[in-house]
Amino acid sequence: MGGYWEAFTEDWQPIADMRLSEKDENEAKTMNTHLHILEPYTNLLRVWIDADLVKAHTDLISLFLERIYSKATGHLQLFFDAKWQVKGQMQSFGHDIEAAWLLLEAVKVLGDPDLEEKVKTVIPHIAHAALEGILPDGSLAYERNNAHWDRERHWWVQAEAVLGFSYLGKLLNDKLYQEKAEGIWAYIRSNLIDSEEGEWYWSRLENGEVNRAEDKAGFWKCPYHNGRMCLEMIENFGIK
Repeated sequence: MGGYWEAFTEDWQPIADMRLSEKDENEAKTMNTHLHILEPYTNLLRVWIDADLVKAHTDLISLFLERIYSKATGHLQLFFDAKWQVKGQMQSFGHDIEAAWLLLEAVKVLGDPDLEEKVKTVIPHIAHAALEGILPDGSLAYERNNAHWDRERHWWVQAEAVLGFSYLGKLLNDKLYQEKAEGIWAYIRSNLIDSEEGEWYWSRLENGEVNRAEDKAGFWKCPYHNGRMCLEMIENFGIK
């Protein structure tokens, strides 16, 4: 059925609990794992053109278009069983907008115009679905599970939204997406960057308070998302 299994034991045997964290579903395949295989494949292909890698990367992009992306909602589906049957109704706004720009970068390295056109047709729908998570203060909500919203403003969600909406604004020549990127950056500067002690807070809670229970840098948080955001904005948009 294609794709990548979520987890194994250290000697590559089946494992009963495949969850990355306690909040994840215990399913055989996840969007998140496939998204974070997509990015290193993209960068590896920039320095090493290998036939097997090209095929694996092409197959992975096709899985996003055919299995992970929902034509009905525009969102990425998060959890799947071994046969790619969707499990649950959770939607992650941060992963939606992150995937929009990572898919665009991923397909560029292949030099496949037909596949690139398919990706460029789909990613505006993903970005538009992510817009559903924009909150009145300009930030992007964390996720939604059916009618239940989690409006905590996580650092990584805001960082990926700045990048994703900037990419879409450039690709589509649409000021709406650029305005959303600028609004989220304004939120980051005012609410997430710790100007006294450095780094970004993990999040702002739904009530607006700083989340001081989680690390600024630790097992789940480091300069990956926000550092990458800064480097990408400098390289691709001339932001200094």
